[in-house]
Amino acid sequence: MTGMADKDVKAGARGGPERQRFKRLAQAALNADVTVEQVDTVLSGLTDTLADLNKSTEGLDGSLDNLDATLARFNDTISRIDELAPRLIAVVDRMETIVDRVERIVGVGEAVMSPISATEHAVRGVVNAVRDRARR
Repeated sequence: MTGMADKDVKAGARGGPERQRFKRLAQAALNADVTVEQVDTVLSGLTDTLADLNKSTEGLDGSLDNLDATLARFNDTISRIDELAPRLIAVVDRMETIVDRVERIVGVGEAVMSPISATEHAVRGVVNAVRDRARR
């Protein structure tokens, strides 16, 4: 859309009050023309939108059969999702139980490995100390 025409009219410009009045009237006419053009653009877009909406809601016989059929399919889909929701929740609950079990197994494994790791570290220290003394 185009912008409104400039409203500035310099006071004290050449010419008398009649010339100023003529400039103001010309400026108002330009602004009105721009406004009418903007309204026309909006109405043209609205007309296209309403035509598209009319096409999407009317069936071949001029009724709302297409819209009704679409809403019925949408309702069926929502109903199927509602039926699946409890099963999906049950699957999520089972997965959470499995994750809890795996976390416990990992915790036990870490607890079992900790003394073995400490023993391995101590044995390596002793072996390294014996090697160092044997080299001297």
